[in-house]
Amino acid sequence: MKKILRLNTVIIVLFFLASLSVNAQNRGLAPDDLFKIKSVGETAFSPDGKMIAYTLNVPRPLNEEPGSNYNNLYVYNVEDQQSVGLLANKISVSSIQWDTESEKIYFLGKIGEQKTNQVYYIDSDGGSPKLVTTEQTDVLAYKISPDGQKIAFIRLEDKSKGKQEMLSRGFDAEIYEEEFQHRNLYVMNLNDKSVKQITTASSVFEFEWSSDSRNIAAAIADKNLVDDSYMFKRLYVIDSETGIKYKLVDNPGKLTQFSFSPDGTKLAFVSASSVNDAVSGSLFVCDVPNTKQFSQLKNYSEGFEGSVIMVRWKDDNTLIFSSEEGVDITLREQKINEKSSKLLLEPGKVVLRNFDLLNNDVCFAGNTKEHPNELFVFNLEEKNLIKLTNHNNWLSVVKLAKQEKIEFPAKDGLKIQGVLIYPLNYEQGKKYPLITYIHGGPEAAVQNGWETGYGSWGQFAAAKDFFVFMPNYRASSGRGVEFTMMGFGDLAGKEFEDVIDGIDYLIQQGLVDKNKVGIGGGSYGGYFSAWAATKYTDRFAASVVFVGISNQISKRNTTDIPYEDYYVHWGFWTHENEQLVWERSPVRYAHQSKTPTLILHGKEDPRVHPSQSLELYRALKLHGKAPVRLVFYPGQGHGNSKNTSRYDYLVRTLDWFEYYLKSGYPKDRLPAKYLEFD
Repeated sequence: MKKILRLNTVIIVLFFLASLSVNAQNRGLAPDDLFKIKSVGETAFSPDGKMIAYTLNVPRPLNEEPGSNYNNLYVYNVEDQQSVGLLANKISVSSIQWDTESEKIYFLGKIGEQKTNQVYYIDSDGGSPKLVTTEQTDVLAYKISPDGQKIAFIRLEDKSKGKQEMLSRGFDAEIYEEEFQHRNLYVMNLNDKSVKQITTASSVFEFEWSSDSRNIAAAIADKNLVDDSYMFKRLYVIDSETGIKYKLVDNPGKLTQFSFSPDGTKLAFVSASSVNDAVSGSLFVCDVPNTKQFSQLKNYSEGFEGSVIMVRWKDDNTLIFSSEEGVDITLREQKINEKSSKLLLEPGKVVLRNFDLLNNDVCFAGNTKEHPNELFVFNLEEKNLIKLTNHNNWLSVVKLAKQEKIEFPAKDGLKIQGVLIYPLNYEQGKKYPLITYIHGGPEAAVQNGWETGYGSWGQFAAAKDFFVFMPNYRASSGRGVEFTMMGFGDLAGKEFEDVIDGIDYLIQQGLVDKNKVGIGGGSYGGYFSAWAATKYTDRFAASVVFVGISNQISKRNTTDIPYEDYYVHWGFWTHENEQLVWERSPVRYAHQSKTPTLILHGKEDPRVHPSQSLELYRALKLHGKAPVRLVFYPGQGHGNSKNTSRYDYLVRTLDWFEYYLKSGYPKDRLPAKYLEFD
């Protein structure tokens, strides 16, 4: 009898726990879950292949002092299949690299009372981190030489004597764009800790060692200004002992990543195909030293409907690269003497960007529709894809909405791709409100993976029973150079019509209520959202404009990337066609707006000046016919990094969409100004 009672008790408890699990899985993602989402970042194989070091981005909770997320250091033991946190809690590290003996992990960070970013190392089995560099200013980047004897690093040059004298006397006037400090390259001998400056009078942004630990390939620009880092970096080779350098390639426009072949005789690099190409997504290889002009180099991406992200050498004749292909990411192999690449990791398996390569194994941070970035490995020969970590196991009790890749025709017949997330409680035959998320750039793309964050809504909005539509309109990356160039000189033209065509497609499918369509995004996505609220106001019932452009004339005169804007977006200066620039400015049409518009901006944004949001607000407030609100975030730039600012943005924008797309509240009024806290 007692056994039966015990058995019945166990059954009841199990039934109760099962009920709790079912109920838990009925809930969707809530804004507070933002602080639970952990994400693997950098990954690096140990040279012996027995361990993988990786960083883990951990959200800073709201009960701490406002600030950015933490970036912890972990090691995964391949044999034990276990992860160990070496530097966790309230610590942030970056640029992880192994020593040649697989005993130490180097990284950048600020540990203890250290006020500047320096190079440290920590033993692979733990212990206290050891300081390596002791520079007066931040170390911005570093690389260990292949022989393990040296570290090359970049730091800012010291302030000029004149500037130091002014500051010492209490004069803090800033001379705009004339007081930049060059990013100089230095080499430290790890044996005697001696440091030698290698470059002067120019700025080094990225670099790589050759296999003989003598030469350094470097992306160098004349000035340390943002526009120079975007458009004017050129490839050089520097002798690390003498400092003598020569230009390797006079590459035009954008340049992002490069890699020496194992024998040091070739350099593979990812760059734009021309000065007007907005995407650094084409793959080239040149000899070292090189005698060819850029136009004479083979573009391995010619005719490829994708954008190369990162390249590594498998051997002296074989390259492995990751690439955007529509809403998917792949890994491919390219023989330098062959015309086309070979697909290794198929589209739709996992979303990744950077990776590390050791023999036939690749490790990377990857995400899917079901989870944020985790640590993965992929074998190039056996094609085995394995997820090694699960830092977000709490998601097992959260119900996620259906997500899928969609494709629809634009008015001119061009096929446009995007990602669609369904309402969590979707019922077939019922129409739902829609949030249209617009990615920035426009030289970027949405992938069919984990598309949920503070600024992209994703599953947060789906949990509130919105459709979330994320189109990769023409001018996006991931579809080749020709697709990208379709937006050149035609800002908010056919590229925006692609968005309208996608919305119409969803309406025609019977999924979306045409009277409950919202739009939002940041940067170029904010520009589209302002354009929607003014020029296309009849189509949108709510808009969220984040760090967006409102007046193209004043934007082009206040941004920190005017040359990038000129070369890859417009192709002409404002005075050469002022009428067109004005016609593509949302404030031009603010007087006709009937769309409730929420405008948000970081007060220290150098890319899109905060005055852009002020102009839009003032024009809508004076002449528009719908509610408008402007929110500034102190201390934030072109995007929010502080935990409080991210949370405010997420909750405030979701509330805006709920108020104007779902609620029965008067649409000529504003929702509450302040967030409500439990």
